[in-house]
Amino acid sequence: MSPRWDPNREVRTGRHVVYNLPAHLVFVTRYRRKAMTGEMLTRCEEIMREVCEDFEAELKQFNGEKDHVHLLVHYPPKVQLSKLVNSLKGVSARLLRKECDAHVRRYLWGGHFWSGSYFAGSCGGAPLTVVRQYIDNQQRPVRQPS
Repeated sequence: MSPRWDPNREVRTGRHVVYNLPAHLVFVTRYRRKAMTGEMLTRCEEIMREVCEDFEAELKQFNGEKDHVHLLVHYPPKVQLSKLVNSLKGVSARLLRKECDAHVRRYLWGGHFWSGSYFAGSCGGAPLTVVRQYIDNQQRPVRQPS
């Protein structure tokens, strides 16, 4: 790295890649039932942190309400976001149902915990207009006549 390079803690490096891939994820409980308690949210965060570690991702922020959770995840480019999401939802659903079975059964049935859908949004970095302007202003070499 250049000595002038100012390291950014959000930018990660791999053997052949430099990346910053944050994603905002939102998972909603099945039927939007208000099944989550404060203790369940705390446990859900612990579970999701462990899953992220398994994927070499980092759960930067977590919070939620009775019927949904928000996550800010930084993940490496070798990870498919959909596979990370499937694991986050699957492992957390299985463990939360197992650990809080009596409570969960009052709100949810049929073996489901999370809705089948989710929200994923890329975030961080420069605004799209700035990126477009940066690309447009590249010093493209002029073709020399032969």
